[in-house]
Amino acid sequence: MQQQQAQAQMQQQSQQIAAQAAMQQIQAETQSKMQVKQAEIAFEIEKMRNEAEFKKSLMAEEFGYQMQLKGVEVSSLKQREDERETAKSKRISQQNSEQSKLIEQRKNNLPPVDFESNEDSLDGFDFAEFSPR
Repeated sequence: MQQQQAQAQMQQQSQQIAAQAAMQQIQAETQSKMQVKQAEIAFEIEKMRNEAEFKKSLMAEEFGYQMQLKGVEVSSLKQREDERETAKSKRISQQNSEQSKLIEQRKNNLPPVDFESNEDSLDGFDFAEFSPR
């Protein structure tokens, strides 16, 4: 009887040891899976950070290019406006000069004034000017 009790007790202890070993193995596997999952998540986070940093640098570069383009556009518009103003100023100045010549002509009873320059027409155009020297 004692022997059977001792055997039953030993069998129960071996079952407990086996159950503990199985539990430890399950815990080790679970912990291992959790570590793998954490590593995967950390990798994804790092990947997303790198991607965000790359996109940020691309956006900054694109912004720089857009600013350069806008600067060129503004510069071009300003230059065109300046050229228009210069041409307008020249026309007004020439008109005023011609007007004063006409006034002088009327006051002094002078012959008619021709305001066209030789450069305005093609009369008397000669290709001799363009011959090689």
